[in-house]
Amino acid sequence: MMAGSDGSSVAGGPARHVPVLGRAALDALNLRDGGIYIDGTFGAGGYSRAILEAAGTQVVAIDRDQSAVAASADLVAAANGRLTVVEERFSALDEVAKKFGHEQVDGVVLDIGVSSMQLDEAERGFSFRLDGPLDMRMGGEGPSAADVIARASERDLADIIFQLGEERHSRAVARAIVAARKQAPIETTRSLAGIVERVVHARPGQIHPATRTFQALRMFVNEELNELAEALAAAERILKPSGRLAVVSFHSLEDRIVKTFLAERSRTVNVSRHMPEVEAETPTFALVNRRPIVADAAEIAANPRARSAKLRAAERTAAPPRDFDPAQLLPRLPSLDDVMRGG
Repeated sequence: MMAGSDGSSVAGGPARHVPVLGRAALDALNLRDGGIYIDGTFGAGGYSRAILEAAGTQVVAIDRDQSAVAASADLVAAANGRLTVVEERFSALDEVAKKFGHEQVDGVVLDIGVSSMQLDEAERGFSFRLDGPLDMRMGGEGPSAADVIARASERDLADIIFQLGEERHSRAVARAIVAARKQAPIETTRSLAGIVERVVHARPGQIHPATRTFQALRMFVNEELNELAEALAAAERILKPSGRLAVVSFHSLEDRIVKTFLAERSRTVNVSRHMPEVEAETPTFALVNRRPIVADAAEIAANPRARSAKLRAAERTAAPPRDFDPAQLLPRLPSLDDVMRGG
């Protein structure tokens, strides 16, 4: 279902981007001719192109990044009315689909995390490899990473960096940030990376000392885990019976949220005749793969980022969607609004 060996694609000319585990994710969707699909993380359009190769399919694609939406114009034109690209958060994917007349869809695909295009743009502030403003906002709205660094308490910074970055030196990093910001505002990626490097020392061959801190700030600024949890519930609401959900994640926290959600939604209760009768909710999903699908050696060699990727997929049952409380899936952290209010 992906681009052919010559790099051509049925829609939009040469495929600029092949998503990690892209072929496996498209197989998990079990594409149907004439089906309606949501690409919740449009990016460079890799999934949308592949879905459009199935006869008569329609795609509603979502991206909160205005530049990704603007870059989709050629693909939209080539799709001849079969592709709609919307600037929105994917947590609202069910509302977006209904806005365009789709009460139910045949599949939802999500590729979680930051795109290589965003990392390569210095002005976006996602990476310490290129000096730029400490921004990190995927959609350009709301507080930036520099705002969080300037306003968050030392305790909140340590919690954010520990929980979302899994950085064991989080307290030392938070202390160093607070001490540095008293001397001068921390407004660029290089300045923050330099502060972290002074307290986190990596050995040769290990990741850059600032990697985990930058990851944590990006995830916090964009409320990425909240978005993912809400998107899973939105997919449950919009998928028709036998519709498929496929999610590729790159971070252990993201994968844990997907795994927990799908496990809980697919669980059946075995009732013993020796035990009191238990009223169990009917499963809303059936797992497509019990264990996550991971990249093979060839894909990892071609794209080292694939090493951490995990694909989980599930098929919607006919049971009605359940009530949803995202707090059940999320780590305990201050909200972005609370941090900006100073507590």
